[in-house]
Amino acid sequence: MNARLNLMENPVTAKFFRHIITANKAIEESTLPRPTQELVKLRASQINGCGFCTDMHYKDAVHEGEAATRLNLVAAWREATVFTDAERAALELAEEGTRIADAAGGVPDEVWANAAKHFDEDQLAALVGLIALINAFNRGNVLVQQPAGDYQPGMFG
Repeated sequence: MNARLNLMENPVTAKFFRHIITANKAIEESTLPRPTQELVKLRASQINGCGFCTDMHYKDAVHEGEAATRLNLVAAWREATVFTDAERAALELAEEGTRIADAAGGVPDEVWANAAKHFDEDQLAALVGLIALINAFNRGNVLVQQPAGDYQPGMFG
């Protein structure tokens, strides 16, 4: 299977993705815990059906020491007992922010308030940026049918 378009070789998409990769650095350098970042990226990627990002973020999380049990339960986080209250709040915000078109009023105030109980303003800002960025990555990869399964941690630098 080949992608419809090579996102990193086409000059327009390469420039675009370089900019969002740079924006992602601000999130990575934030105080939002790295495990939470990977859980959020994994869950949004699952919802969006982005095989490439699902593969990438699962493997990156394992590489960083995350337990496979937790990663395997991300899609069923509501029933799983392996997540902290803060991680649950982040996953809920990620789901609502990813499925924004499904809710006429956008992200409910209760979801935001729950996240605000667990994260300070800078961490909330990082979550907002992270959710927006992973959705952009997912949409690009899904549009071009980016193949999944061959990602290796660290292969992009």
